[in-house]
Amino acid sequence: MHISKLTCGECALAVEGSMPTPALFRLSQEEQRFAELFLLASGSLKEMARQLEFSYPTIRNRLDQLIEHLETEKQKDKQRQEQILNDIEAGRISAKHGMRLIEGL
Repeated sequence: MHISKLTCGECALAVEGSMPTPALFRLSQEEQRFAELFLLASGSLKEMARQLEFSYPTIRNRLDQLIEHLETEKQKDKQRQEQILNDIEAGRISAKHGMRLIEGL
């Protein structure tokens, strides 16, 4: 998934184009909420377990799943970067265009 348009709610300034989605945006809504709670609890799984009324092992398991998902997304970004470099080398895209794509990852 790529973002195609960003708009400022205050001044209505809009930017359009193909923009890659950061790994954290690619998490499900539930995973994003979990990450937010993790940060607000200062990384304390014990505190999260208390707030969410789940056992510590359940919270730990959810964190492990979140970490695994983020690692998978980072691996996809790495593979995409390698593909872009291969496309530059093969002459399918310009170096300038390829570098813009890589910077967006």
